[in-house]
Amino acid sequence: MHCTPVTMMAAKNPKRKCRRYSEEYLKLGFVPSLTNETFPMCLVCEKVFSNDAMKPSKMKDHLVRVHPDKTDKDIDFFRALKDKLEIRTGVVSLIPQPAQPDNEKGLRASYNISLIIAKSGQPYSTAEEIIVPSIKEVIDNLMNKDSSSVLKCLSLSSNAVRQCIDEMAADVEKSLISELQSSRFSIQLDQSTFRDENILMVYVRYFSQLQKTIIDEFLFAKHIVADVKVETIFRCLEEHLQKHNIPLKNITVVSTDGTLPMSSHHRGLTTLLKERIPDVRTIHLMLHRQHLVAKELSEELHDALRVCISAINKIKDNPFNSGLISMLYERNDETMNYLLLHTDTRWLSRGNILQRLVELYEMTVNFLTSTDPDLSHQLQKCKNHLYYLADLFSHLNDVQMRLQGRDVTIIQARTILLGFQIKLGLFKSSLARRNFQYCPNLQELETGGETLSDDDLTIYMTHLEKLYEDFNSRFEDLEKIEIPDWIVAPFDILNGNPFDYDLQEEVIHMFVDLEAKSLFKNNSTGLFWTNVNIINKYPKLSGKVLPFLLSFPSSYITEAGFIHLSTLMTRERNEVNLEKCGELRLKLTSLTTNINTILKHHQANPSY
Repeated sequence: MHCTPVTMMAAKNPKRKCRRYSEEYLKLGFVPSLTNETFPMCLVCEKVFSNDAMKPSKMKDHLVRVHPDKTDKDIDFFRALKDKLEIRTGVVSLIPQPAQPDNEKGLRASYNISLIIAKSGQPYSTAEEIIVPSIKEVIDNLMNKDSSSVLKCLSLSSNAVRQCIDEMAADVEKSLISELQSSRFSIQLDQSTFRDENILMVYVRYFSQLQKTIIDEFLFAKHIVADVKVETIFRCLEEHLQKHNIPLKNITVVSTDGTLPMSSHHRGLTTLLKERIPDVRTIHLMLHRQHLVAKELSEELHDALRVCISAINKIKDNPFNSGLISMLYERNDETMNYLLLHTDTRWLSRGNILQRLVELYEMTVNFLTSTDPDLSHQLQKCKNHLYYLADLFSHLNDVQMRLQGRDVTIIQARTILLGFQIKLGLFKSSLARRNFQYCPNLQELETGGETLSDDDLTIYMTHLEKLYEDFNSRFEDLEKIEIPDWIVAPFDILNGNPFDYDLQEEVIHMFVDLEAKSLFKNNSTGLFWTNVNIINKYPKLSGKVLPFLLSFPSSYITEAGFIHLSTLMTRERNEVNLEKCGELRLKLTSLTTNINTILKHHQANPSY
């Protein structure tokens, strides 16, 4: 009785046998499947059967029933079909198959594309309107593939781009704040007005422990709702630092634009900061003060400048006039065939404007004679003044260009500005002797037979004298800055270079350090003192130098920031929230976004 159930179970679940392929099956037109050798495949129709069909009778039945015209074929026929199949399979294996859509890589690409959009200052819709159609065009037509699977992996709608940009900006801000919490830094503040809105923009300059170099970085921009009094500006700064746990005492230098609210000795911003941070150093921005100096023109020169600008704008404001005069210049083989349009927000660009007008003077006068005779007459009357102003503003432009850039230090700015102040006296004495070597345009007039009157020379010399006095007054604090000689000549101790007592030990070690001497010889002063090896070997010396390297010497960086800010606050972007605007930070930052960190917080899903 016990054997019956066992026997029945064995009969009910017999062990299945796996049949194997035999070479004899080739004459029936069958070979092993390319994907599974236990499954037979017909060479004629390339249909794959289950292992149960691995029987000669079933194979022959398929050949007779489905391919009756092949029943009389010998084995050589089927062997030829097998060879063709193997050749075709080998070729296909060499061609890379289209990769399956990778959502994670698509998400990374979305962030990288969003970063490009932010850096270029383009609107969020650029991705949908330009980038996506361009990608589709390349994949569909150039690569001859279907672009739909690729585009599904990308998240480039306006909202998605905004989200990517904001997340990357938050990551950059987090890195910046992390370093400022434990670093000494200088701070630069500037306030401007856009469409009746008061905006405060703040930058920092600090030594980055991560990148081992000095970095200029955008800190924040904020609408000032109430007023622009110094207390309000100081409160905005203090609240931002407290919000991010950045100690106020970490500020080592503050740079302002020199205006009364910022720099007043009574209740200016610098005064408030000194009350909280007694050791803080204050610097009035050089580029801004140079703008003010350049505006100190006498009445005669100011009138001449006004006439020149009117002449330029008369031509450039009218497309018809601009086109006509361009054709006239080209017809007369003029090398410069257009005038630069003047804008009052860029005072020192007038050097380029006026020089261009000098080069095209005769043709411009002739053109205005037929379109505006009165203006043409005025331009001819102030020809000498135009040539002098073109020379002067060209010199000022040269100074301005040397002050611009992220790597300029207060040491370099001091040398540039005090050196130019001395040059002003040289220009004046040269004009007194009718020596025009420093005024090439005036020299051209003299060479051409147009003798300058003594009255004109007196006007120019008087202006240069006033300019010298103005430079001396505005940059008096710059001249008083005591910059130790050993900062720019650390290996010159044999010539009596004075050092503080607590620095002498490091000075002696540095003097015999051949590696340090080679480094100083091949690098600028700033790069030398911020080199990792120098900082590690001589921390006391580097610590004394750092405040001079951290000082902002000019308003170049804030002016660049306001230029980009003006593009954001267009009619289409009336509701720009400066405190949350990631686009502004990514455009102005010099830090690298860590996209890998951001991706960890997202699933590789294009619908995020």
